[in-house]
Amino acid sequence: MMLRTAVIGVGHLGRQHARIHSDLAAEGLTEFVFVCDIDQRAASEIASEKKVKWTTDWRQLIGKAEAVSLAVPNVSHCEIACGLLEAGIHVLVEKPIARTLAEADEMIAAAAKSGALLQVGHLERFNPALAALRPYVRNPVYFEIHRVGQFTARSLDIDVVLDLMIHDLDIVQWLVGEDVEVTGVHAVGIPILTEKVDAANARLEFASGAVANITASRVGTEKIRKMRFFQPHDYIAIDYTTKRASISSLAPPTPDGSWPGVHVRNLDVVDIEPLRAEIFAFLEAARNGRPSPVSGSDGRNALSLALRALERIHEHTVKVRI
Repeated sequence: MMLRTAVIGVGHLGRQHARIHSDLAAEGLTEFVFVCDIDQRAASEIASEKKVKWTTDWRQLIGKAEAVSLAVPNVSHCEIACGLLEAGIHVLVEKPIARTLAEADEMIAAAAKSGALLQVGHLERFNPALAALRPYVRNPVYFEIHRVGQFTARSLDIDVVLDLMIHDLDIVQWLVGEDVEVTGVHAVGIPILTEKVDAANARLEFASGAVANITASRVGTEKIRKMRFFQPHDYIAIDYTTKRASISSLAPPTPDGSWPGVHVRNLDVVDIEPLRAEIFAFLEAARNGRPSPVSGSDGRNALSLALRALERIHEHTVKVRI
């Protein structure tokens, strides 16, 4: 069954979704039928480029599309996603899933009621380096993560915690175990170039004993997307930007009993664009009736951690001002 697809919101990220939906359609895997944006000029421009129809009203997609990428500002996620899900349309919504946990719950409930698929766009889960590494992860104990970007004029309506750090909050929870309770969240942050938090650090503590130290900034001078963590007998490093991952461990004993040294294994990585992998996984799950690769509950968990971190940042800021 070939799904009819659409993209809602063709700003910076939505245009990338449209590009991939168009590529998949050209490969005969889907039928890309519509783009939607409240900006008529943007909608018509992308529609003309991709040779699809366009509209400024997402409601016009009901009955005309079966699976949708939703890449609009966070403030509109709940309203649009719920409307589509209630109509039985599968939705891939960009992160964060919603503004509040209550809105996330509405979206999850709408998907459960209609049976439509809800997937949240936590892109790093589809980074090929992490995909290669995932089978080797077992009982991680300590994480050090840095995610730094150069300042741009996009996503300034949300704090860096919801913009960038939420990727790593999701990944850490996923690797430690989605059923492992986060027992402590400590965080500090500061506005630098905007009125929102532009740089932040968070420390997560898990019931398993695992600890994660996460730094995120959108006012750096270079792009850094790196994670390293330790688990019994292994030191693991991953660079999301270069799509490289390695595992360092004690080499096998030498015949003469001398120090064997450290063995570094660079994992074989199948280079694929993460966004393409994400959209393809979404459409395959929708087409075959499989569970979402990144469920609404996964998105809610990441949002919950992000909101807890922002709460700690606010508390710390108030204390400093006093």
